[in-house]
Amino acid sequence: MIHLCYSIDMKSGFVTIIGRPNVGKSTLLNAILGQKIVIATDKAQTTRKRIKGIFTDERGQIVFIDTPGVHKPLNDFGECLVDEAKIALPDSDLILFLVDGSEPAGKGDKWISENLLSTQTPIYIVMNKTDKLNSENKLNENLETYKKLFDKDLPVIQISALNNKNVDELINTLFLNLPEGVKFFDDDTVTDENMRFITTEIIREKILTNTQDEIPHSVFVKIEKYEEQENIDKIYAVICCEQKSQKGILIGKNGSLLKKIGMEARIELEEILEKKVYLELYVKIEKNWRKNKKILKDIGYEQFNN
Repeated sequence: MIHLCYSIDMKSGFVTIIGRPNVGKSTLLNAILGQKIVIATDKAQTTRKRIKGIFTDERGQIVFIDTPGVHKPLNDFGECLVDEAKIALPDSDLILFLVDGSEPAGKGDKWISENLLSTQTPIYIVMNKTDKLNSENKLNENLETYKKLFDKDLPVIQISALNNKNVDELINTLFLNLPEGVKFFDDDTVTDENMRFITTEIIREKILTNTQDEIPHSVFVKIEKYEEQENIDKIYAVICCEQKSQKGILIGKNGSLLKKIGMEARIELEEILEKKVYLELYVKIEKNWRKNKKILKDIGYEQFNN
């Protein structure tokens, strides 16, 4: 629920987190909020939609926008992921360009800087994974490669989202540089996503952590029916993949993998909802869905709504 509240010197604003895949955007957002609101794995394309995470304290409110890992798109689905980042940027008060500080800048970072970050909105280079390097010299060398991507000198913050190192310093810096303004959400709101979306993400996370190779990138999850009851929520969901062989892998021998995915998802959902959950999963083939504009529209990519 949006709740506008204003007081003298209260800061508020929108901060977009952008970067190439696997730099730790979702891990950072979860660290900032002190709880898991977005799924985070070591696989690319874990985040597929922009997701709001809302941080509130006595200083005000920061609405963080977590975006999919950006890379040069290869198909309609890839275009959707890039668009998710593009849509978030114009309304941002600040942008965090999150990079893997343990490595020098690569082609993906260069592509983002050239195609998405030509903006007047203030940008911070946030060097994540700094705990992976013991050499200060090497860290500084890597930093210089990121600075060279821009024609102006940008402020830099070094963090480790996984170890919560300098995350508080990052939040302090953001509050100092945000405008005075209203709170957009109630104090106890940490995300505006509904349970249908959260459920699809949790199921997809269990697929990501239990499968390998192309499977994680070849599936999407749809909620067919969600029945909320006082003591139990009944959820019926379909996992869509592209090929018959992928369907066999997802189901597993005698349904073993599908049962495992379902059990892990159900346990996590029960922890969130604090009540029993009945979760029924089945697998369906949707050939070439990543190139199918109708399917992409149906699963929420708004650029195909016109």
